[in-house]
Amino acid sequence: MNKTTPILVVLVSYSMLFAQPSKFIFVDQFGYLTQADKWAVISDPQIGFNAADSYQPGVALEVRDFLSENLVYSGSISAWNGGATQSQSGDKGWWFDFTSVTTAGTYYVYDPTTTHRSTPFRIDDNPYQLILNAAVRAFYYNRCNATKEAPYAAGNWTDGMNFNNQLQDAHCRYVYDQGNASLEKDLTGGWFDAGDYNKYVTFAHHPVHQLLWAFEENPSIFGDDWNWPESGNGLPDLIDEIKWELDWLMKMSHSNGTAQIKMGSINYNHNAAAPASANTDPRYYGPTCTAASIAIASMFAHAVKVFDNQPGMQVYAQALQTRAVACWDFFISRFNAGTLETGCDDGTIKAGDADWSPDDQKAAALVAAVHLFDLTGNPSYNSFVTTYYDDVEPISNSFWGPYRNDIIEALLLYTTLSGANPTVKAAILSSANTDVNNNYNGFFSLGTDDLYRATAPDWMYHWGSNMPKANMGNLCNIMVKYSVMPNANVQMEEKAAELLHYFHGVNPMGLVYLSNMYGFGGDRCANEIYHSWFNDGTVWDHALNSSLGPAPGFLVGGPNKDFSVGSLNPPSGQPPQKSYLDFNTGSPQNSWEITEPAIYYQAAYIRLLAQYVSTATVTSTANIQLIQDCVEIYPNPTNGFFHIKGALDRYKMEIYDSSGVLHQTIDHLGTDAVVNLSALPAGTFLIRVENLLNQILCVQKILKQN
Repeated sequence: MNKTTPILVVLVSYSMLFAQPSKFIFVDQFGYLTQADKWAVISDPQIGFNAADSYQPGVALEVRDFLSENLVYSGSISAWNGGATQSQSGDKGWWFDFTSVTTAGTYYVYDPTTTHRSTPFRIDDNPYQLILNAAVRAFYYNRCNATKEAPYAAGNWTDGMNFNNQLQDAHCRYVYDQGNASLEKDLTGGWFDAGDYNKYVTFAHHPVHQLLWAFEENPSIFGDDWNWPESGNGLPDLIDEIKWELDWLMKMSHSNGTAQIKMGSINYNHNAAAPASANTDPRYYGPTCTAASIAIASMFAHAVKVFDNQPGMQVYAQALQTRAVACWDFFISRFNAGTLETGCDDGTIKAGDADWSPDDQKAAALVAAVHLFDLTGNPSYNSFVTTYYDDVEPISNSFWGPYRNDIIEALLLYTTLSGANPTVKAAILSSANTDVNNNYNGFFSLGTDDLYRATAPDWMYHWGSNMPKANMGNLCNIMVKYSVMPNANVQMEEKAAELLHYFHGVNPMGLVYLSNMYGFGGDRCANEIYHSWFNDGTVWDHALNSSLGPAPGFLVGGPNKDFSVGSLNPPSGQPPQKSYLDFNTGSPQNSWEITEPAIYYQAAYIRLLAQYVSTATVTSTANIQLIQDCVEIYPNPTNGFFHIKGALDRYKMEIYDSSGVLHQTIDHLGTDAVVNLSALPAGTFLIRVENLLNQILCVQKILKQN
């Protein structure tokens, strides 16, 4: 079988298969590490769109084995904040601690008083590996000027070459001289930025650094066998994906250090069709800008250190370094002359404003200077750091927050470098230590302020709130990594882990904030995302109600208390954490303010998630992920037919409906079978797979759509 097409299988007892999970009991729908803290949140809504719902749990809850229904743990619940209503969520609630359950298996939390049960979840030593793979694959689906073809793309999300037509990316023209063929450039490659198909140099800064750090912090988990087009080339597939963006950035920059700031369409109605290959309107590149130059210097300087350690990549790394230095030299000449450019993007190319303020450019220059100093030891870079380190956040305003992890990490990295100025080093560490110690905004400890165990200030629930939520976890892990305040490490590690669970369903919506993760163990997922490919009204519109649904693994923007359409309730008129709606309609409903994904959100989440993935191979028969003992089943969801691939003579397969009634038995069908569910109603069906060689049993959920 195709080992990297994800299959999640659930070992179950049939009398328990079909109960709907409670909308009041929240767990990480993917699972928990064996030795991790494990908490469920139980809610009783008071304010917001679900205020009419109510729930009163029993005094004790249970953890039951999802296969046998055996009771494995029973414990009391504790009322959150003495029974108060939390303003951020509008809910009262309780916490249930089941940390003591450490045996690998598949479980659910059960309330024997009300018979409510949670979604199933795994406990084992590596529950998130396939989730990481899906989240990284979102970048592959966002590749510009690349076909999406099997086996790298699953069947629902294959697509032909995009933006390779006349006057598109291979022959891109300058937006302010559109008739001048002599200015055409080959600007192929790179990633779609977010919900649109455009590409921005400055917007790449955060995600490139985040992905590089994710790799550096845990390189062994990123294999060369993830079913990428480049798999097997000797480089980890994540490195191949980063290189796809770096190659485009190289084309956007020049040997003299100048760099174009963005490229894309000049009308909102241009190149807005789904899928990406359907678009034929011209595309244009914008002017050069000092912001683009310093962004590339920063990204390339960091990338050199990663690529230089990869087999056969030394020449490439040297090319990155040469360009990084050229871009730095161009930038610093303009910086020293006081002629930084801040108005390069006038909006002619839609849609995001890619300009950076002088402070933003100075901050990126500090990141670049640290990495260049680390690379070369050149004292001029050290001098820039020592001169300007306290001119920008986090030192200038004593705010070590989750919006500038790039410079925070660079400054802390500087404190570890040979030749770092001791006074500057001490000042950086002192400032960081003070912020962690005082914990002004609740960034650095779990605390008890949030019923859903992911404390953040109200003001953080803005457009794209999922990015700072992920970066709070990254920030905590960064502070632990650099030993900023060792006696706070445990509380910061606890906070980071709970933030991960927030994305996986421990939130007032009870949602996995990743698109269409049903095939990966999610039971309630983001069904709609605002993305031009998976647009409203297309076959990719909705994970459950459309024939194809959006591709898995895209992180949505998240709750937004500042949503601009006040008449749409929800997301308007809700407590901050409930300011969310699962929708993807365009103007005037503006769903992009809620469900649009973006490469910077995605990379922040990937870096956080990667901290909890290992190379452990889990072989227990209670494991939800028995890939080697099961088969490939696709598409999932299906509108009638699905394929089964594998050595099928090894298996006996049975299809059960939501009443536990056996509908079909499949035996000994060779290596590929097509199964017809078109006569069955919409709903959840279970494919029971028994390996006849070793009698290992697994069950995969499949969703039948209308």
